[in-house]
Amino acid sequence: MLQREPINPPRYIYPPEPWQWVEKQFYLPFMAQMETLFSTANGYLGIRGVFEEGEPVSHNGTFINGFYETWPIVYAEEAYGFAKTGQTIVNVTDSKIVKLYVDDEPFYLPTAHLLHYERAIDMQGGILRREVLWQTPSGKQVSIRSRRLVSFAHRHLAAISYEVTILNAAAPVVISSEMHYDSSARASEGDPRLAKGFKERVLLPQQHYIKDRRIVLGHITRNSQMTIACGMDHGLETDCSYTSRCSEDDGKVVFSVEAQPGIPIRLVKYMAYHTSRRSPSTELCERTERSLERAMSHGFDDLLISQRQYLDEFWERSDIQVEGDPTQPTGISDAIQQALRFNLFQIFQASARAEGAGVAAKGLTSQAYEGHYFWDMEIYVLPFLIYTAPRIAKNLLMFRYSMLNKARQRAQEMSQDGALFPWRTINGDEASAYYAAGTAQYHIDADIMYALKKYVNATGDEEFLLKEGVEMLVETARMWYSLGFFSQRMGGQFCIYGVTGPDEYNTVVNNNAYTNLMARENLWDAAKTVELLHDRHPDRFITLADKINLNLSEVENWKTAADAMYLPFDQPLGIHLQHDGFLDEKVWDFENTPADHYPLLLHFHPLVIYRHQVIKQTDIVLAMFLLGHEFSPEQKQRNFDYYDPLTTGDSSLSVCIQSIVAAEIGYMEKAIEYAKYALLMDLGDVAGNVKDGCHIAAMGGTWMMAVYGFGGFRDSNGRFSFRPKLPKIIKRLRFPLTVRGHQLDVDIQAESVTYLLRQGTELLIQHQGKDICLTKGIPTTVELKPVIELEGGAIKTDMPPETSNEAEADKDP
Repeated sequence: MLQREPINPPRYIYPPEPWQWVEKQFYLPFMAQMETLFSTANGYLGIRGVFEEGEPVSHNGTFINGFYETWPIVYAEEAYGFAKTGQTIVNVTDSKIVKLYVDDEPFYLPTAHLLHYERAIDMQGGILRREVLWQTPSGKQVSIRSRRLVSFAHRHLAAISYEVTILNAAAPVVISSEMHYDSSARASEGDPRLAKGFKERVLLPQQHYIKDRRIVLGHITRNSQMTIACGMDHGLETDCSYTSRCSEDDGKVVFSVEAQPGIPIRLVKYMAYHTSRRSPSTELCERTERSLERAMSHGFDDLLISQRQYLDEFWERSDIQVEGDPTQPTGISDAIQQALRFNLFQIFQASARAEGAGVAAKGLTSQAYEGHYFWDMEIYVLPFLIYTAPRIAKNLLMFRYSMLNKARQRAQEMSQDGALFPWRTINGDEASAYYAAGTAQYHIDADIMYALKKYVNATGDEEFLLKEGVEMLVETARMWYSLGFFSQRMGGQFCIYGVTGPDEYNTVVNNNAYTNLMARENLWDAAKTVELLHDRHPDRFITLADKINLNLSEVENWKTAADAMYLPFDQPLGIHLQHDGFLDEKVWDFENTPADHYPLLLHFHPLVIYRHQVIKQTDIVLAMFLLGHEFSPEQKQRNFDYYDPLTTGDSSLSVCIQSIVAAEIGYMEKAIEYAKYALLMDLGDVAGNVKDGCHIAAMGGTWMMAVYGFGGFRDSNGRFSFRPKLPKIIKRLRFPLTVRGHQLDVDIQAESVTYLLRQGTELLIQHQGKDICLTKGIPTTVELKPVIELEGGAIKTDMPPETSNEAEADKDP
């Protein structure tokens, strides 16, 4: 159930172009959301798409992944185990400002007479470019061309090329390059999804010095005591005469140029940031200077080349190509292609150099959600990275491993054994102030272990599994075993009470089906991995057992609990219950809820929502996608039919999953409709809050929607299979996958699929239930059998079930 149509920006201003997001006019009504969409980042450093001149601006922002301030969480009534300390990503010093004056008049976009304007984010080159032709009141025509990038190759570096040419006259030109720290912070405005505002200055000055045209600043955060240094340096290229001066007090380097007609003035500005939890700011200032010196010696063009090379490699591993049906309206194919690439590009910007950190809900495009890492990193973002950039995926899993000791501490605080990973965090401590929709989401343990299993199955990285992975598996299995219990009232089945599943409109419930299913997988996988280590690597098992006091009797306990896991099921309706008692709740009155009362969380007290059958985010439907082998086709259809009408559009993470499952069960019209919303979540501002940052997890969901949904890809238990289902509006769908070190290209057309192994030797896959052995360089084209949609949306084909236990899955749980 969707309450809001995508707000498609006018195409004459924002035309669909396959490799760019383009703005053809300066358009003030869309400025706030464009500051998000034109953001540049590399996973470590992010800069919102605010104009170089600094004004006009809605929400400015420069962010460093993992650089945060702490603050005490204040409760009206304290309780044991509540999170004590909040963490918020810091909006750091803004170094991108370049102000322009011609005839001592400032260039200000809202009042400037523009003869030409174009701004674009180039997804192949990795740059934000802008071209403006400004006519001053005196008739002078001024060409302004800027290019901005945050370097992928050089993690700490960003740069701007700002070129000014007076076309038809001589004139005095002043270019002021500036860096400022804005100590004010935007408050949450009553929306819990936004960041906390700080009354006191967060960054306290430590160093401030000038060397020629270089300015370097050192700061330390007030509470978290993290250190940061940032600096800027400059090169000016022109045949015009000029002078320059530096102002240490207000952080400016000012160039005064006697501009001559037709002679360009090109300022190149380099910006560097270094942060630390340990090193003093003096050392960081030295690192910043080294980064600037290296950039100055290599030059801006070298940055452009390395940026393009980095992205060429990314797109070779990641690009999804679509060809639309020629009978569809003009531009549909380009719009789909543009949206897909934009979403993948933003994921890359959020993750490429996220080394020793995670991927925040908004990436590095805003402070919303405090810059925290959630479960959606593992469930929505990691699948894309696992199959396109496994090195980055491993980095993120290693980051979770680095939190394991704090997760152990949190489990003790919650009276559990093992480890409980925080629901939302930056530094590994739980930062959720609302336990019902935070800490109670114990499923995060199983989500991380699910991603771990997917990574190992896709890469074959057994070394990681048997070193870091097994330790996380053991500690999370211990948590589940201590959290649940064998219920005599349920015939000795293993039950888990007092938890919240992915759906935050139903909290602190008993036996959430998603949680129980994922916990069961976690327990099984932990037992299997420990037994593997014990049997194949006894010396390593002894070392692990000694380190964490592991006994094989625990493994038997885990298997017993997993085998006896209770799964709520309603026999009359033939559906899995989202949780015990869900059907006893009153169905939400969707018909009489105004469209402007969504999301419900901003208009109704939580208790009002909690007592109704209403779903913020897919829960059972998500379980059917992640653990599809646990459900029969008939169960999937019945579950979808019941839960889909109850699912609001209040979470950006639902529609991609709804599309995938709808495609699987044969509801192609619904699959296409949900796909539209998923694709345009940001470019179409579906949720109405793109101004507050990109929905990075939802962007990962669009990759899953294309590959798992319409591509029909499944990777259960290390088997790689395909059952493609192309929507009518798509004539062709192509995508690469990196599987066990092999690069596989999949080319799906209406009546055939071609599989090509570009790298590797041999790879075994399944196509519509039949095994295919691929050999490097030899394309294999096979028939794509049609799926016949029957009345009510049920599907029937002449193909065997995808997994051997599907036939058993329709039995009573």
